Amino acid sequence: MPRPDHPSIPPDAVEERHLAGTGPGGQNVNKVATAIQLRVDVSALDLAPSVYRRLKELAGSRMTADGALVLTARSHRTQEANRREALARVGALLDKARQRPAYRIKTKPSRSAKAKRVDKKKARSQIKQARGKPRLD
Repeated sequence: MPRPDHPSIPPDAVEERHLAGTGPGGQNVNKVATAIQLRVDVSALDLAPSVYRRLKELAGSRMTADGALVLTARSHRTQEANRREALARVGALLDKARQRPAYRIKTKPSRSAKAKRVDKKKARSQIKQARGKPRLD
């Protein structure tokens, strides 16, 4: 049973499967199941509804219909390294989901700022009009 390094992931919420890995490893890839697939039961994490909503959005297709987060790590040559990577990725997803988005506070430009902008537009318009062909009147 995996021992999650992230404090908010209870060990009983994580299910681990070993898969045949791909990538580096030579013939070792064919003999040893080094890839790790973690299945985290998100309902066991006791997340606030807003955090759950953000996690679901961040996870995308990695979240199943029954509310489980499925991550596969297979970039390393050993099970232990792949396990650490998968747990770190789950922890990073949870940390990112817990961050509240910064909301923009709407502000209005001041009256003087509006006036300055209009004055600059008028000055620029005069410069551009002076570029035309001279008129013979």
